[in-house]
Amino acid sequence: MERDFQGGHGGAYDGGFGRGRGRRPVTDYGSSMVQWMRHRRPRYKGGAALEMERPSASYIIDMLPPAARLDRPADTIPAKHLHSSLNKIKHPINIVRWTPEGRRLLTGSSSGEFTLWNGMGFNFETIMQAHDSAVRAASYSHGDDWLVSADQDGVVKYWQPNFNNVKAIQAHNDPIRDLAFSPTDSKFVTASDDATLKIFDFSGGIEESVLTGHNWDAKSVDWHPTKGLLVSGSKDHQVKLWDPRTGRCLTTLHGHKNTISKTSFERIRGQLLATCARDQTARIFDLRMMRDICLLRGHDKDISTLAWHPIHVSLLSTGGSDGSLHHYLLDEPNPPPGTALSLAPYDSPDPSNAPAQTIYPAHRIQYAHDFAIWSLDWHPLGHILASGSNDRVTRFWTRARPGETECFNDRYHLGEAAAEAQGTWDRKGGRRMMREEEEQELEDEAEGLEDQKMPARQPILPGIPGLPMPASVFRDGTSVGGAQSHIPGMGNVGPPPPPTLSGVLGINGLPAIDPSKFAAMFAGGNLPPPPPIGASTGTNQSFPPPPPLPVNFDFSKMPPGLFPPNFQLPPGFPPPPNANGAEASAAGAAGSIRRRGPLPSQQESLMEEQRRGKYRIAR
Repeated sequence: MERDFQGGHGGAYDGGFGRGRGRRPVTDYGSSMVQWMRHRRPRYKGGAALEMERPSASYIIDMLPPAARLDRPADTIPAKHLHSSLNKIKHPINIVRWTPEGRRLLTGSSSGEFTLWNGMGFNFETIMQAHDSAVRAASYSHGDDWLVSADQDGVVKYWQPNFNNVKAIQAHNDPIRDLAFSPTDSKFVTASDDATLKIFDFSGGIEESVLTGHNWDAKSVDWHPTKGLLVSGSKDHQVKLWDPRTGRCLTTLHGHKNTISKTSFERIRGQLLATCARDQTARIFDLRMMRDICLLRGHDKDISTLAWHPIHVSLLSTGGSDGSLHHYLLDEPNPPPGTALSLAPYDSPDPSNAPAQTIYPAHRIQYAHDFAIWSLDWHPLGHILASGSNDRVTRFWTRARPGETECFNDRYHLGEAAAEAQGTWDRKGGRRMMREEEEQELEDEAEGLEDQKMPARQPILPGIPGLPMPASVFRDGTSVGGAQSHIPGMGNVGPPPPPTLSGVLGINGLPAIDPSKFAAMFAGGNLPPPPPIGASTGTNQSFPPPPPLPVNFDFSKMPPGLFPPNFQLPPGFPPPPNANGAEASAAGAAGSIRRRGPLPSQQESLMEEQRRGKYRIAR
């Protein structure tokens, strides 16, 4: 169910109020799911005994999710535009993928960035630099544990659900156009511009086999959801089926007359294969008959991508290079007026030799995008379709609510000029609305990035973790935050003053040294030697013996700059092995530079999980 929430005013900052935000559409499917769960019955008892929807706004509360109407795919056709999302720095969107739980949408751009958008409010959540070049492919594993992405340089990266990058491999030397997981998630396959397909072992990232047979760039690949069967499409106009075990080409499907842009198996029954090409057509192949049964027409330009609906087997969406978005129902030919109705091969006397049935769109959104649509992906529940385009915009689409007709006359269906002539689109108001949406996206992105910033690193008092330095240390005489901190649990007692140089290291009985002379002596390594161990001073105090060091103590692991140049340890301390040498001099030269220690390596996390017995057993 779609709801429009009025964004609240910003909170008071510096005595003022923020600018009121516009209306943001929020698609809340919770009430629809609850409605279905309350009234559903087992399938063997028939469908749910619910009242049929009627074209009236009062029936909005009776809307049901697609899973509740398996026999009515027409109710799920996404004809309404929900929201357009765009980044502050705009780049073409090459990949859109819903996260497995459906809470967020992941987009990959030509700049190599991953962007996460909220799945209900469609607002910006986070952005990260995932690849050094354009992201070309991405796929989640069937177990929802991993994300694998590929880029223009032929690099494949492994990502955990929290987008922690654990592995990167150089799979190809040419751009990777597509990739897919095996049904058990133990392997994945890539398609590249070097005209080859490569199968990799997921656990080790090791190349297992190379499938050769295409005569030109391999543009698409898919792995059957339940079988050991691969399909690939190439620039040589051929669609090939492969056996991943032997690497043998099983058959070649000839039907298209131009570059194959997308190949995809149907995910529910696994009996159909959809392909689209730059010849302005898409074809549906029946794997049992090994021939095309449907020819999808209606596009005026090349078809760049397609996507199967996750619930309805007969619903297929295609995106064109001119920005048009078409939805097809495979069991409804929908011929235009004056066109003869064709017969399905299943209904003909000779199914093997009958021509493919021509299917026309059940719904067209002719102006969905301004440029080519590169990627389509359905929400796991099947109620929202996301599209990414070369016009640098990610758009969300859903079904119209009962009684709603304005969405069919908007600028996405009619175009800006026709919609303006009908009064359903105001060019000036539309531009103002687009500016407001862009400003809102910029605010969301700024707030999201601000929330992700690490807190400022405050100087702390040596020896007491978490306690800021006293006010006298700072030049302006104030402490961090403008107030002097106290030691926790000590009441109003302030922190101790910094150590003084009344004597060397504050030891009684030694003569006081001028601070400037002490600094010069410390920099030159000419500190006065301490009294011998156990020797009495003028106050009858003796130096305690040095604490014993651990066995096989390695001085090389000490932080750089700990020892000044030519520093001599007091008697009784074992000298460091590299105290006098190139390493010691380099460490002394860098003594005044504070370097951050290396972070824990993330490359070993996958192998560590495997040592624990995970990600090794086939699902």
